[in-house]
Amino acid sequence: MARAEQLPLTMTPSPEPRRLALLWRRAPFLPLLIILAFIGSALLADLLTPHSPTKVSLPKRLRPPAWVEGGSWTHPLGTDPLGRDVLARLVYGARVSLLVAALTLALGGGVGLGIGLLAGYHGGRLDSVLMRAADITMAFPIILFAILLVAMLGGGLFNVVVSIALVLWARYARVIRGEVLSLMQRDFIARARVNGCSPLRLIVVHLLPNVLNTLMVLLSLQVGWLIIVESSLSFLGAGIPPPTPSWGSMIAEGRDYLTRAWWVSLFPGLAIMLTVLAFNLFGDWLRDRLDPRQRQV
Repeated sequence: MARAEQLPLTMTPSPEPRRLALLWRRAPFLPLLIILAFIGSALLADLLTPHSPTKVSLPKRLRPPAWVEGGSWTHPLGTDPLGRDVLARLVYGARVSLLVAALTLALGGGVGLGIGLLAGYHGGRLDSVLMRAADITMAFPIILFAILLVAMLGGGLFNVVVSIALVLWARYARVIRGEVLSLMQRDFIARARVNGCSPLRLIVVHLLPNVLNTLMVLLSLQVGWLIIVESSLSFLGAGIPPPTPSWGSMIAEGRDYLTRAWWVSLFPGLAIMLTVLAFNLFGDWLRDRLDPRQRQV
């Protein structure tokens, strides 16, 4: 009997590294570069500029940027009406925006995630009560609600974070609840229940990992919105109190000098526009990559 010819065994490479490499090549590099610059300037603000963002120097007030006649590279982006360095305030303002966004997402996103999981899992009367509370919360205009809260409690970072998070949680709760309701109809949930899986284990082990993709997309898409909200509150005087630099307050300080000192409002406005656009583009890309239906398209 002829012996079968032995074929050499070859190791087929795993498709996962190639998939990750392809994913990285398709990443939006310009938005990522802007996001990294935003985060880097917020974390390394003390090293990026030698000037204090709150030091007043009236003899240096309203000096133009370095490339404009009368400007100096000592203050590359000029100075504001109180003689403070615009670049220093811009960099430290990024730290304020990043801190507000991170704390608000952690608080509002965490509460919304928990409520969405509970409402979707239990259903019934608890689901109805929680979703009606979410509907009522989303009916409040965020700017008006934050202004009322700041008027009662006073300005400050903590009050701004709490006022935004009290409205933000409802957005996460509704989306996560819809995802959980869809997952509850899947076969693996029925098998877990038959095997005697406890409610806590079912939520933490089986439901939570399956909604993390949706949560990550929501977080990335909400960062730009939070920056706009925080800047709007600071512009209206209901956000971060002075002299702490904030992009919104910088625009408000320069609105009376637009004709003769345009740089005071222009540069923080450009920072808000580029950062929000970068986070929105990155969020759209992340949504397309994490959604299997979008990946097939």
